[in-house]
Parts: sequence; C-alpha cells; structure tokens
Amino acid sequence: MKSLIYHVIAGRWFMLYASMLIMAAAGAVYMFGMYSNEVKTSFGYDQTTVNLLSFFKDMGATFGIISGLINEVTPPWVVLSMGVLMNFFGYFMIWLAVSDRIAKPQVWQMCLYTFIGGNSQTYATTGALVTCVKNFPGSRGSLLGLLKGYVGLSGAIMAQFYHAFYGDHNPKALILLIAWFPAAVSFLFLPTIRIFNNVFYHHRNVNRVFYHLLYISLALAGLLMVLIIMQNKLTFTRQEFVADGVVVFFLLLLPLVVVFREEINQLKAKTEGVTDSTSQLKVVTEIIPPPNAEQEVPATISSNETSSCFRNILNPPKRGEDYTILQALFSIDMLILFVATIFGAGGALTAVDNLGQIGRSLGYPRKSITACVSLLSIWNYLGRVVAGFSSETLLTKYKVPRPLVFTLVMLLSCVGHILIALGAPNALYFASMIIGFSLGAQWPLIYAIISEIFGLKHYSTLYNFGAVSSPVGSYILNVRLTGVLYDKEALKQLKAKGLSRQAGKELNCVGVQCYRMAFIIMTVATLFACFIAFVLVLRTRKFYKGDIYRNFKVEHVAEENEITKTGITEAHATALGEEDKKNGK
Repeated sequence: MKSLIYHVIAGRWFMLYASMLIMAAAGAVYMFGMYSNEVKTSFGYDQTTVNLLSFFKDMGATFGIISGLINEVTPPWVVLSMGVLMNFFGYFMIWLAVSDRIAKPQVWQMCLYTFIGGNSQTYATTGALVTCVKNFPGSRGSLLGLLKGYVGLSGAIMAQFYHAFYGDHNPKALILLIAWFPAAVSFLFLPTIRIFNNVFYHHRNVNRVFYHLLYISLALAGLLMVLIIMQNKLTFTRQEFVADGVVVFFLLLLPLVVVFREEINQLKAKTEGVTDSTSQLKVVTEIIPPPNAEQEVPATISSNETSSCFRNILNPPKRGEDYTILQALFSIDMLILFVATIFGAGGALTAVDNLGQIGRSLGYPRKSITACVSLLSIWNYLGRVVAGFSSETLLTKYKVPRPLVFTLVMLLSCVGHILIALGAPNALYFASMIIGFSLGAQWPLIYAIISEIFGLKHYSTLYNFGAVSSPVGSYILNVRLTGVLYDKEALKQLKAKGLSRQAGKELNCVGVQCYRMAFIIMTVATLFACFIAFVLVLRTRKFYKGDIYRNFKVEHVAEENEITKTGITEAHATALGEEDKKNGK
C-alpha cells in the first residue's frame, strides 16, 4: 500500500491533480469586486484611485515575464515558492492596513501591495500550468480549458470557504483568507509539480481522462451555482455555511478517484509482461515510420543552437516550429494578438473590477453584489472549459481555426457591456454571466494560440507575455476612462445638491448614468478588437488546416522506436535467461 501511494503521488496524473488545486486557489484577482468597497471606505478613496489599485492588481496578475524567464532555467518548485511568499506578503499587508493594524499607507504603497499580491498568481500558473502543458502537449486545448477553468471557479470556491471560516459579516476577513489560503495550497504541493523525462506522454485514453475530470468540475460548478442562488435568497446560519464548505471540499477531492484509477492501470500495464507490449509497439513501429524524421529533428535543433537569435529576429521559422523569444515578440501574429487582447480582455477586465461599484451605484444590496461576483466566477469557469474543449474538437474534427473562436467570444462580451450601459432591473446578473463567460473563454484560446503558432520551447516566457496586454487595456479603459467618467458624474451630483467633496472622504455616484458612457465606449473598443482578431484568422487559416501537432507525433514515434528496441532486447534477454535455467546452464 505504501508503494502504491508513493507511485500515485509521484505520478503524472497526481501532478495534474495538484495543478488543478493550485489553479482553484489562484484566482484571487477576480475577487477584487468583493472587497474593493472595504478599501474605498477605509481610506476614503475616489473611484479613480480604486481603479488605479485594480489596474496594479491586473498588471501584477498578468506581468509574468519574470516568472517565465525564471522557470526557463529553474525547476517548477522555485517559481511556486516565490509565488507563495509574494501572495502572503501582498494580501497580508492589505489586510493589516484595512483592519487598522498598521498606519494608513500611502496610495503608492497600496498599489505596491496590490501588485505583489496579484503578481503571485503568475508564479503559481507558470509553475503549475506550463509544467502540465509540457507534460501533455498533445491535448493543449482541453488541458488549458480544464486548468484555467479552475482559476475561473476559484473566486466562488474561496467565497464558500470564506463563509465557512468567517461567516457572512466580516468582509475584511476575506482579504486575510486570500492571503493565506492560496499560499498554503501551493506550499502543500510543491514537491509534486515537476516535468517528467518523457516529454510527450502518449496515453491512448488521455482525452477520456480529461473529460472525466471535466465532468467532476462541472458538478462542482453546478453545486456552487445552486449555493449562490440559495444564499442570495435565504439567510444561512454559520453551521449551514460550514456544511456547504465541506461539500465543496469533497468535490475538490473527488478527482483523486480518477487519479488513482489511471495510476493503477498504468502500474498494471507495466507488470503484465513484456511480450504483449512488445508486440503492440512493433505494430506501431511498422505502421508509422515517419519519413526522414531522424534527419529532420536533429537538423532543426542544430540550426536553432548555432544561429544567433538577434540576427534572425525578422527571419522566423514556419508557424508551429519553435520561435526564439525575440522572434515571437517581434512577429506580426503576436502584435495582432497583443492589440486584440488590449481592447477585448481589457474591456472585460474593466467590467469585472468595477462590478462591485456598478452594483452599488444601481442600488443592489451587498448580498446581491456578492452573488454577481460569484456568478461571474462560475461563468468564467464555464467559458474556460467550453472554449478549451470545444475549440479542440472544432480544430481536430473540422479544422476551425482557434483565432476564429477567439473572435466570436470577444464579440459576445459586447452584449454584457450593453446590458450594463442600459442599467435595466436585474440586468447586472445577466451581464456578469455573459462577461464572465467571455473573459474566461478568451484565456485558454490565447494561450493555446501562442503555443501552436510559436512552439513550446520558450512557452514559459511567451505564455506570460500573452497576458501582459490585458492590464494595458485595463489602464486605458478602467483608470483613464471609467474611473474619470465615474468621478466626473459623482462631482456633478454633489454640485447639484449644493455640496463639495471633503478631503479624505469617499466619492460615490448613484444611478445608471455613472457607467453608461464608459461601457458604450468599451463596446466600440471590443468591436475593434474583434476586427483585429479576424485579421489573425485570415493570416493563419492555412496553418490550421494542416496537422499542427505533426512535430509532436514525430517525436512520439521516435520515442516509441527507442522503447521498442529496449523492450525487444529486454524480452530476448529474459527469454534466454529462462531457457538457460531450464537447461541447467
């Protein structure tokens, strides 16, 4: 039993499960709307200052180039450990400030704390998610959808744990939970996150396993949806909140059943004997001999090793092959993706960060605002898993380019922006679901597109660069547009009452006009992003009509050839040894 448990914990599937739990605790940046009002009230900020904090939070959550470069040269536990320290320090300092345990910090200090806390997410996702992609490169769309889906669910998951640990009347304690809970989860699974020797893990039923894990996560999302609706309509006692937290915790443990099953099946396959596996591998070797594979792969590696990346910046390889970092950053495809993400994901992030203040300006009670944030989290999850799994199916079966799916989900977010601009009764519930779904769907698509066009060699760095554009859009649309228009309208309302703003007092706006113009402009900006993304669809349509995973299939066949030779040699040696024993030699 001890050896079995060790085999499971040291296995590839448990590594995936550990990554899922790390992702389930790595979405604190999406909970800003639940505690932003506490920060605003405690320090007397206006909306522009609050939006400035949200910008630094978004910039921290997406500025992962440093973590990517560190991950290029160190094992995954290094970046995970750094993320643990940064997460606890950043959010713990915010909690100390909001709860008056330290002197009131300056705005720049709050921006720094918010940036550090948000930036810790990039270390968690780089250490866990990038490692999983390198261990399962043949199912990137499904894998990214599954893992990023748990990031989307993390807001709703931590909201239930917050209710279970602290009840429903201590919003400042939510910041404390965000400080210690993600750090504890990452620290617990530090030894299990690693890259396995055989980079391409060929598993006949790998997609079936991913779908089983998806079904469990869908059950978790369904449970959270029911709990959110019930908690919004009914009054729960502390014991009922604890019971809800226990059920959520059980569903987070349920994937272990799948993990144990797959690891036990793999262990059985290793001990069934060499003869059957040898014959199966011989069939693969005879049927799929890749032409010139042995000559092609070494030539590519040799060329990449001897050529200078600075001389070849403007002479990149074909799409799907390994780009250098500078070749990818200066490519037209990356520029198009960068601009589309600025206005597409930037607009959706602006809506997420302002959701609490939008609800307050429209007269929603605090319980309803919490429900909207939790609904956004769940639909963010649904967007991630639907985009990941459906885009993989559309690509493999119908050759539908992934950038086309990316364009369509950005177009969907325009509906949510218009609903907020109209300010109709209960429209915020539907807007939070639509925008959450759209924003969630964009991330696995962006990361999969980057891996497919630019290769996996420098994926740790390029993966993080792909997310940097969203805080740029957040600064333009959130700080310079939404915050300014909100404060302008709030001052207008004060002037109409014959009042003037007092120094150090929060500035609030009431009514649909507070956000109307900002979200009309954001709708136009998102439509522009859809047009830019469609240019990428036209540029890559021929690439996606081919076999984009061809290089990995070549590597896999080469590995199987090597395994076959080893297996046959071992089988012959074993057979000769047994024959010698029978003959008494």
